[in-house]
Amino acid sequence: MDKVKNDILIRNKRATFDYELIDKFQAGIVLVGTEIKSIRLGKASLVDTFCYFSNDEIWVKNMNISEYFYGTYNNHSPRRDRKLLLTKREIQKIRRQTKETGFTIVPVKLFLNEKGLAKLEIAVAKGKKDYDKRESLKEKDDRRMMDRAMKKF
Repeated sequence: MDKVKNDILIRNKRATFDYELIDKFQAGIVLVGTEIKSIRLGKASLVDTFCYFSNDEIWVKNMNISEYFYGTYNNHSPRRDRKLLLTKREIQKIRRQTKETGFTIVPVKLFLNEKGLAKLEIAVAKGKKDYDKRESLKEKDDRRMMDRAMKKF
């Protein structure tokens, strides 16, 4: 069986800036119709996306998967809620971690695995304060400066 070339990686850049990521999980997504074709074209966005619990299931809300250009009346709605596929043990672990004050579930990246299936990486996260964000920016600048200095040698 041939391996599928997958260079699709859609990131939520605000997640690492606004939150401190504690624990990460990979989840499958229940997709309908032409959604996977749009993802393979890279027509998805994780801006303003969040996860919530509903009846011992985790759902992702506000994930935008654009309508497929060649789709007809079978096209999907772009911002519908989508169910995440996780094991019961993972769901229980996430629920226990988010019961503590200040913790939430944040989608970090959307990608295609080696079998060509769409996966969403979610993280249990804690919100950063303003001074934490400034410190993160300072560390990022320091790393960039050190990389530049190393390239000169």
